[in-house]
Amino acid sequence: MMLQGSLLDQVDEVGVRPLTGAVRRTVLDAGSWVDLRPGWVTGSDELFARLFLGGPAGVEWRGERRQMWEREVQTPRLLRFYGEGETLPDPVLARARDELSAHYAAELGEPFRTAGMCLYRDGRDSVAWHGDRHGRSSRADTMVAIVSLGAPRALLLRPRGGGASTRFVLGHGDLLVMGGACQRTWDHCVPKTGQPVGPRISVQFRPRGVR
Repeated sequence: MMLQGSLLDQVDEVGVRPLTGAVRRTVLDAGSWVDLRPGWVTGSDELFARLFLGGPAGVEWRGERRQMWEREVQTPRLLRFYGEGETLPDPVLARARDELSAHYAAELGEPFRTAGMCLYRDGRDSVAWHGDRHGRSSRADTMVAIVSLGAPRALLLRPRGGGASTRFVLGHGDLLVMGGACQRTWDHCVPKTGQPVGPRISVQFRPRGVR
């Protein structure tokens, strides 16, 4: 299914809007929070198209196989990880990373360094409940910033081990930042859906040593 563009995103230039004064924080518990900045990326459908195409002008999307209990299965989405020092596939992503580093410098105390990318091709692609707990995030507070491009999809958060979930619908340039102890004490997922939905790209900016 092809992407249906947003009528609210019809601008000539791909870029980012200000964060100061426009971010809404939701407190999850005493140590965890989520920030939301709707429509942060301008021209997000154009940026989506650049990244979605792949090849020299886009992202070299890759499938992965992972061990699940007693068998190896195909990951239900395509992936690409950009480590420290690796050139991001579009200069707007580098600008977004720098803007996030500047805005959250006082709380985070370090810049965002890496960019993980996921392509959800349709409603059958998903990611199961998890926290980004590999590395320093398993023992220390950190942040993970997600930029959502393309068709809106639900992202759910719930306390680690189960419980009532909080739902955010992200797409067309929305920004969501998970901070504090969120990765240690909460899980998040993008569930499958039987609804007809177009493709979505999730860009996850993280500090050094967080996966």
